Amino acid sequence: MSYTLSFKPYQRRFRTPLQTHHGLWKVREGLLIELRRKDGAVGRGEVAPIPWFGTETGERAIEFFNHLPPVLSKADIFAIPGTFPCCQFGLGSAWEAIHNSQPLVKLTPADLSALLPAGKAACEVWPMIWQKGHRTFKWKIGVLSIALELQIFRDLVEALPEGAKLRLDANGGLSLLEAQRWLETCDYVRGGFGGCIPPIQVEYLEQPLPPAEFEAMQQLSNAYHTPIALDESVATLGQLIRCHKRGWRGVMVVKAAIAGYPQALREFLAVHPVDAVFSSVFETEVGRAAAFALAQRFNTKERAIGFGVGEQLWI
Repeated sequence: MSYTLSFKPYQRRFRTPLQTHHGLWKVREGLLIELRRKDGAVGRGEVAPIPWFGTETGERAIEFFNHLPPVLSKADIFAIPGTFPCCQFGLGSAWEAIHNSQPLVKLTPADLSALLPAGKAACEVWPMIWQKGHRTFKWKIGVLSIALELQIFRDLVEALPEGAKLRLDANGGLSLLEAQRWLETCDYVRGGFGGCIPPIQVEYLEQPLPPAEFEAMQQLSNAYHTPIALDESVATLGQLIRCHKRGWRGVMVVKAAIAGYPQALREFLAVHPVDAVFSSVFETEVGRAAAFALAQRFNTKERAIGFGVGEQLWI
């Protein structure tokens, strides 16, 4: 069976630039791709790179596609090198859409973790998100000074209603001492500030240290009650497998759109169950549908899926 490939670059500008430890992210760039089978069947996919996570750039993806033959075989589609994980996902999910399309389970806001803005704005925005039905929130840290962020954190958890869950995402931007200070504070908060307020569940501290400091994160995970989640450390399937082989059994944040072939990710997770939280990379609805197909099977059931990043983000 043969397929023809077409693709179109896109740009979506954030209404408010997304502030992370890696800097301000102003424009989401990617490619929408289409595979057309000889009999006319069509499947769509998305290439949504995040170069600071170690993926290819959009420019390299375009260059790679331009060098592919005009007609692709299944072998061509599944022979993309691992240095192009987003291209693997895009073509793999487009092929999947032709051959194995599955209906998606409809999710409610309570099933999705909602992204809060960094800094003090989180304290102003969360009530509106709560009213929409979200109960799990993600907040970026490592953006301001630790002293200021800890004060905002205290204000935030004192204001959140009982039953709320909070995820803290450092994007690998903390020092070891800062990570210890955050974990000490989180353990204290999980106890309700020593019983002063109802406890707020700090679900986990996400990627406190850079990926190279895997052993230190293992030690931190063993030393504190607040779980640690790996994110940048497991950006691709190859990295996820390596961390699993090295003994990580904590939370893994799975960004399917940058992990590689969805078929390979599914095969690994079917054999090696992990505490997985599937998360958005701010892809369009095309990539989101392919990621949801994996999330509805493999996301840890008691954890909200990290796709609460609604269309209000975009201009």
